[in-house]
Amino acid sequence: MTNVHKDALFVLVKSLSKSEKRQFKLYVGRLGVNTDAKFLALFNLLDKIKHYEEKIILESGIVKKAQLSNLKAHLYKQILVSLRLNPVNQNIRVQIREQLDFATILYQKGLYKQSLKILDKVKTIAIENEEKNIAYEIVELEKIIETQYITRSIPDRANELAVQAKELSGHNVMTSKLSNLSLQLYGMMLKVGYVRSDEDYQKVKTYFNNHLPIYNIEDLGFREKLWLYKAYLWYSFLTQDFLSCYKYASKWVDLFYEHKDMIYLNPVFFLKGNHYLLESLFYVQYSSQFKEVLERLENTIKEKDFPDNDNINSLVFMYINANKLNLHFLEGTFEKGLYLVKIIEYGINKHRDRIDVHHVMVLYYKIACLYFGIGDNKTCIQYLKKIIDNKNLKMREDLMCFARVLSLVAHYEAGMDYHLEIQLKSTYKFLLKMDDMHAVQKEMIKFLRSLGGIYPNELKAEFQKLYTELKKYEDHPYEKRAFLYLDILSWLESHLQNKPVSQIMREKALAKSR
Repeated sequence: MTNVHKDALFVLVKSLSKSEKRQFKLYVGRLGVNTDAKFLALFNLLDKIKHYEEKIILESGIVKKAQLSNLKAHLYKQILVSLRLNPVNQNIRVQIREQLDFATILYQKGLYKQSLKILDKVKTIAIENEEKNIAYEIVELEKIIETQYITRSIPDRANELAVQAKELSGHNVMTSKLSNLSLQLYGMMLKVGYVRSDEDYQKVKTYFNNHLPIYNIEDLGFREKLWLYKAYLWYSFLTQDFLSCYKYASKWVDLFYEHKDMIYLNPVFFLKGNHYLLESLFYVQYSSQFKEVLERLENTIKEKDFPDNDNINSLVFMYINANKLNLHFLEGTFEKGLYLVKIIEYGINKHRDRIDVHHVMVLYYKIACLYFGIGDNKTCIQYLKKIIDNKNLKMREDLMCFARVLSLVAHYEAGMDYHLEIQLKSTYKFLLKMDDMHAVQKEMIKFLRSLGGIYPNELKAEFQKLYTELKKYEDHPYEKRAFLYLDILSWLESHLQNKPVSQIMREKALAKSR
């Protein structure tokens, strides 16, 4: 059996909604000759079966093995054409492309005047909607047509088009440089993670300064500003400057609210910008602002003009629920957040084909933290096991690392001493192999390993000793990240003050809001 996710056609068919399937059949049936077409029979078969098996297709008699590849390619193309015609997918970008295609056809037929009329109109729409790459293509086609459609105004027209082409080219070059820088910094984040030393910091700083193009903010359009703020945001994340993360994520989101039409044209960028803004607010522990941003985002998503498709719905599910959990962590209201667990479990199953494994594991980690916060350590361990047992988490080793450390703490709290010893050995080996052991993790493991030789009456003093040691790293530029994944200090305070972790965190949240 071929893996479902490896057959592109099968995945595409299964991604279609009921209305899209109905439209496809109407599209195919427009001409009577297509009703019994082989590709429609193949479509119906793929729609019916639960798993892709070539054997089932060949046994159906629809097609011989030698023709299957071509038939699948033809069906794939026809589905895409049908989707393109669907009003749901007719956004500005698709409409501009369509008009450019019409103008090209008219030009090829020698109908120059009609072609130029369409191009002039659609060029204005493209520029207004910040689609400068397509606008540049339009100007280039206008230049070609003008050389063949002779009019008395050609000298002025040639100059006008040359100026437009130069301006658009300049904007596109700037966008390209900034998007390249943003992408490279994001790649660094995935590959290397946050800077861990002054040497790392200098490398990232030098790379950023050498590749940041010279710009005047007044000359930049929407898209150039968007990529500029993205580049600064990733640089700030890499260097663990979370106040700067907040600053540039705010600029990113404000840019969309200043150009509201762009929210509906670029909903993915809008959602991601809000997610990074909320993440930054979580890192700087600014709960009142966090609530305002989350509420405004939810209200915008509910607006009737906000795009509604499978991809957007998956992102909305992921970002809204992850940040609702973060809000409960900020406020220490773990019990109140338990209702989200069922919603998230259902959503993971519903959107599994569109959410990558790393984001699923992040949600599991947050759920584990929720249960840890209410003292349900056994359920916490169950969710952490989903992460620890995952062999495909190569891009998020930091998550794996903190999941293992939290698992150690949860095993200790649950009184699972035998399991603790096994966990200690495997975690220590993992961290050594990963070569990413922070001072905070070293101190935690040292403490947990020494528990066997500590008498009960000495335990509180040992907790105090560990707390004093870890407190030194709370604001350390390269160590503070450990506390963002796992609030060890609040856990230690709960033991020292004989209070639940959630109460400690609530008290901290209230103190910050005063």
